[in-house]
Amino acid sequence: MSRAFALDVSQPGAAAMALDQDWRAVGEALGTLGAHIVASMQLEGPVTGLLQWLAVVAAVSLLILDRTNWRTNLLTALLVPYLALQLPEPIFGYLRGGIGAWIAFIAVVIRLFFAQKFPQLINEDLELPVAFILLVVTAPKTIVHFRGSKISDFVCLIIGAYLLYQHTSHAGGFRRAFGESRGVPHTIGILLLFVAPLWALFHLF
Repeated sequence: MSRAFALDVSQPGAAAMALDQDWRAVGEALGTLGAHIVASMQLEGPVTGLLQWLAVVAAVSLLILDRTNWRTNLLTALLVPYLALQLPEPIFGYLRGGIGAWIAFIAVVIRLFFAQKFPQLINEDLELPVAFILLVVTAPKTIVHFRGSKISDFVCLIIGAYLLYQHTSHAGGFRRAFGESRGVPHTIGILLLFVAPLWALFHLF
């Protein structure tokens, strides 16, 4: 065996080719082992749900920050369709049912008859949350069926990319977006928007 090994390594490039094949075999074995571990522990579903909740929390945090002294020039209205696409199915179905219809009905009544008494509350603070509820309740089934598909994940990635572009442009670059204390929460929140759709696309492909 040592003689054969000495013969192989003496050939030009043979050792490098053998080492490359060994690394490929190790990589394939580790990939197969990881897939088997995920399948045996049934981690795929919980991980997907956890990342969806992380994305939802990040989107809600960005909406809250934009209504405080940390207000930015971000087009936060894009977070409304993002939330509708990434919201976990049990919560989405619950809001799309009777409770969501009642919330939308009350919001429309308040908007029609009490807008002059609470102008800032209705036209600023509650504008996007109400728009989110109305979007969930009134969305046609054809659009709802896109949730969890490649199209919805691509849409979420486009929304995240556009918000990241807006944020870094306003901050003066990616480095300054992490350097200024006011920009760090927005930067982290926007980056977290990519996690769930990227994970979903990784598993789809």
